[in-house]
Amino acid sequence: MGYETTPGEGPATLRIASEGTVERVPLVAGESLAYTLGERHCAGATEDGGHEACGREDAPYCDEHTSMWPCARCIGNCAMPLESCHEEHAVYLAAFAPDTFKVGVTRSWRLDTRLREQGADRAAHIRTVEDGKRARQIEYGIAETIPDRVRVPTKIRGFADAVDESAWDALVAEYDPIERFDFDYGMDFDARPVAETMATGTVLGTKGRVLALARGGTTYAVDMRDLVGYDVTEGASGRDRQSSLGAF
Repeated sequence: MGYETTPGEGPATLRIASEGTVERVPLVAGESLAYTLGERHCAGATEDGGHEACGREDAPYCDEHTSMWPCARCIGNCAMPLESCHEEHAVYLAAFAPDTFKVGVTRSWRLDTRLREQGADRAAHIRTVEDGKRARQIEYGIAETIPDRVRVPTKIRGFADAVDESAWDALVAEYDPIERFDFDYGMDFDARPVAETMATGTVLGTKGRVLALARGGTTYAVDMRDLVGYDVTEGASGRDRQSSLGAF
């Protein structure tokens, strides 16, 4: 009933909920998916491995099941309300082909994971600081010239392109990077994939929260967030069973 972009060392997964239990479907390249999307509504919630269904029309989540991460819009003017705020943080730059760049922060030990969650093509670790508050202050200053957010449609538009290395190198050189990253998601696109909301086709791979599927000679890019809250029919097994996709 959801998705996981980086579940440990394994592949990304879809999470399918049925009758209160959650099944994980690994998104392995070459494997087939066969789910038909039905009605969409609130995805409910998970707790202790179980699923609490919700029939409210608001999707992907209703007010009751929507949670707001307190750091989402923090600019370093908070009282550090979370334990994680007091951990060492990294400030980074990330590149998305061909020439979209962003600044971001994360706990230092999550840096590689966080970059993969976003589907970054290149990245540079530019500062290490004592806590999240200081990291957010630095991010906020850099964000005056470099965005701190990149929308998924923008990322998909660059899937068939290469990173503008000259522009990227020029940007990174301004910050004397501590470490640089070059990511390969194992997918080569001859042309830009078609953005679509679907869950049927042959898995080509995932890049961040985007699932690439081949179907009928066309390559599709699915923002897995857009699957959240749908009832689905599992066609591959021949069973007419309804379940929900959701994400947290």
